[in-house]
Amino acid sequence: MCSARRPSSSDLTAQAKIRNAAIALFARDGFQKTNLRAIAAAAGVSAALVIHHFGSKEGLRGVCDEYVLRNLVQHTHDARPEGMQDLLREYLADPEEYVLHVQYMARAMEEDSPAATTFVDTLVAEAEAVLRAGVADGTMHPSKDIRAMAVWQVAMSVALLTMAPPLTRSLGYESFGPEVLHRLVTPMLELTTRGLYTNDTPLKAAEAAWEASQQKRGE
Repeated sequence: MCSARRPSSSDLTAQAKIRNAAIALFARDGFQKTNLRAIAAAAGVSAALVIHHFGSKEGLRGVCDEYVLRNLVQHTHDARPEGMQDLLREYLADPEEYVLHVQYMARAMEEDSPAATTFVDTLVAEAEAVLRAGVADGTMHPSKDIRAMAVWQVAMSVALLTMAPPLTRSLGYESFGPEVLHRLVTPMLELTTRGLYTNDTPLKAAEAAWEASQQKRGE
């Protein structure tokens, strides 16, 4: 049985070509600096056709946001022990597109766009659901603040997504690839499965400091 062939640029519809060109330019130059003529030129179509399909730059951005969100949320959804094989396989199938989508979302976060808020809110909600399910089935330890735990997990994931180039260089690699992914995933799983500290002294110290500060504020 033959594997499905990824569509070449010539196979894409005009709308898909425009969308892809816009994603690349929005990621590189930002939404405000990118104009419809540049997008049309990159897609090999007229500016009038861009307007015909998307109505405006805002309309086009909405389509790009939805497309990138769908792809990145799916990647993040699979970024757990049982999904790591699939995540790596998807990354290797088209690493350029994956990195481009990460760059697009990093730009959205830099501009504090609605897409960035939706992206983070979606990840936090999903992370919280995973944590609650894990606590319920006994595979995860309970938390005093499960929502905050979900936010912390997302913060770590988003940092990895948006800081991929410098983090990659810190590990001695020129570009993000499967070796880097493997090196980052292994300690992450060590931390989440075995823990970092050998006892709960740091946790007790933090809780005591917080209680002391609250008592001082109440005086």
